[in-house]
Amino acid sequence: MDYALQVLSIDLSARTARQAGLDAEISRRYLGGRGIAAYFLSRSPTMAALDPEAPLIFATGALTGSRIPAAGRMVIAGFSPLTDTFCSCSVGGSLARELKRAGIDAMVITGRSERELMLKIEDGVVTFEESNYGTDAGLEEIFSGSKGFKGAVAAVGRAAFQGCLYASIMVDSTFSSGRGGLGRVMAAKNLRALAIKGSSRTYVCDSQAEELSRADIMRLFDAAPAIMGRSGIRNYGTGALVDLIAARRMMPTANFRRTYFEDSLAFSATRIKQSMEPGSYACHGCPIACKKKGHQEIPEYETLSHFGALNENSDLAAIIEANHICNSAGMDTITAAATIACLAEIRGERYTGQALVEKVAQIAEGTDELLPLGSARLATALGKPWTSMSVKALEMPAYDPRGAYGMALAYATSTRGACHLRAYPISHEILRKPVATDRFTFAGKARIIKIAEDLNAVVDSIGACKFAFLGASLEEYAKGFAAVTGLTYDTQDLMRIGDSIYTLERWINTQRGFSVKDECLPERFFTEAGSSGAGIEIKPIDRSAFDEALQRYYRIRACGPDGAPTRERLEELSL
Repeated sequence: MDYALQVLSIDLSARTARQAGLDAEISRRYLGGRGIAAYFLSRSPTMAALDPEAPLIFATGALTGSRIPAAGRMVIAGFSPLTDTFCSCSVGGSLARELKRAGIDAMVITGRSERELMLKIEDGVVTFEESNYGTDAGLEEIFSGSKGFKGAVAAVGRAAFQGCLYASIMVDSTFSSGRGGLGRVMAAKNLRALAIKGSSRTYVCDSQAEELSRADIMRLFDAAPAIMGRSGIRNYGTGALVDLIAARRMMPTANFRRTYFEDSLAFSATRIKQSMEPGSYACHGCPIACKKKGHQEIPEYETLSHFGALNENSDLAAIIEANHICNSAGMDTITAAATIACLAEIRGERYTGQALVEKVAQIAEGTDELLPLGSARLATALGKPWTSMSVKALEMPAYDPRGAYGMALAYATSTRGACHLRAYPISHEILRKPVATDRFTFAGKARIIKIAEDLNAVVDSIGACKFAFLGASLEEYAKGFAAVTGLTYDTQDLMRIGDSIYTLERWINTQRGFSVKDECLPERFFTEAGSSGAGIEIKPIDRSAFDEALQRYYRIRACGPDGAPTRERLEELSL
């Protein structure tokens, strides 16, 4: 069967739009989502992130719009102004569904509008509408102004237009394409918002096989404690991780100087549920419903932990308000919280409660010169670059690598910088799924990380949610993929595609100047111990063991000692 993605190319400078089918071989090779985004970005791998001609890509997954559970996500991708790496973000909400219903699999946006612009797409018809929000507009104003529109809306807030390098793109007001600053890329194109509505149905090759796959996956979800259990993410949201990570003595505290925060119960999921009784909601077609909301949006685990423990703050109301400001201004909560914690260490101060909220507001309002630049640039400007807890200038999320060595390696090898979602070794090192591994060793981790990276490249390319794989596996999703697309790819076929996608991303980064020198952790993790206690000893990471694991990973990944894919491997993959 022909599997040819429909690509809408938009030139904002000329205000033109053209839709065409992509070559079937390329469509099959990269699937959609993150894979096809990597393909488009590889065609101009050295372009500056904020160059008007640098592509900003919105790409749905192969399963988007189908009845396969937890497959309503899409990818937004570009070059990161914060890290200069290849950057892609998986995002939920209804945008993926509406784009697919409009008959579009991927949208490639280039150029820059002379005036602030809103793009409207209805069933493939594109209109360019000038908007007059101004640089100070909050996202509440933009989304409330779009309430009459029956489709999905993605927008950037004032942080993006004021130059924040970690500005996010918000979808349906609460779903965030957060990491890496793609909101800043969108603002550099003078594009304020996208409003998309479609009415067509997603074509499914074999609806009976689709239903069998759906039922199979749902049975596995129901049997997975991490998803549907009493302490699972359906019941508590991702905040369920607060107690678990704290108990494992690996909760980043005081800018990663400690790994245990005595007051973490103040922002635990149990405390939130008891005090706020939040409701649940979900991305389109997802039975997990991990998102929680009370009178305000309940922060995700990373935000709870970083505005909490990382900043030595036990004020839940301040954490929720900081999250609200970030969402309203449109900026990544992980980088915002980590940059404030970095500044606190440099100045020998603590920003808690109202002081923390005021710092977040300074970023949102553009009244601070350094905080909007991220911790790496801030720390360098203040003469203490070692205080930035980042890899490739992307701040680490809320898992201290001294407490999970697979996570240490995953931070280093991630193609977008310190990220827990390129690989997620927390699943086996902490959640013990699918197979438990010793978290205090690098033995076997190089291969585990490589496999996880390949898997997640596939997950992001078919439009699925990573939480789904705490219950189901790629075997079940491969059957769903075959039912929807008609392509009879089995698990190993998809994993080979994942390998080629990840290799392509690494190649893009090598073209942008990245090498082994950039794939290391901050020195703190090799020289300072964490917060031992409760029978758990958190030691510094052995530098020689880390370096050995990294080189082993390179060999497994078919890269040279400098981290670049070998010429032979590139030729094998026809890159």
